[in-house]
Amino acid sequence: MKLSAGGKGRAPVMLEHMILPFYRYADFQGRSRRMEFWSFAVLNVVVMAVLASLAFSTGFSHRVLLQRAEFGGRLGIAAIAFFAILGIYSLATLVPSIAVNVRRLHDRDMSGWWCLGFVVLGVVPVFGWIASICYLVIMFLPGTPGANRFGEDPKDPAGSQIFI
Repeated sequence: MKLSAGGKGRAPVMLEHMILPFYRYADFQGRSRRMEFWSFAVLNVVVMAVLASLAFSTGFSHRVLLQRAEFGGRLGIAAIAFFAILGIYSLATLVPSIAVNVRRLHDRDMSGWWCLGFVVLGVVPVFGWIASICYLVIMFLPGTPGANRFGEDPKDPAGSQIFI
């Protein structure tokens, strides 16, 4: 399956980029465009927000948690099911998320180990905020034009074709 170069609108291209990290599940080689990275991020936020809102709409609340802790109250089976689905989805997207982050760093001509460095810095109290902002800025910056040490430019139409 080949990614379209534009088609009739941006929506089909964005939808293709949303699922592209699932096709490249554990591929830590090569480069990923900003469109692929941010489309996948939007997909994850939407899916997790929908599942969390469904869990909260089935009666899960802070009051239910307090009752459970104090009186042995019961959490609804539907809320447990939605949180279980949310957990399974989170685990299923863990490897593709790491892979697309590494490929996005490759597009900036940075090693994938920077991803681990930013995660480690993220848990340090003061430096965590600064590291997170720096990482966000790096993800917004365009990739290096032309080929770099990690492969051909995925945006270059004259370069090699991108296949899923």
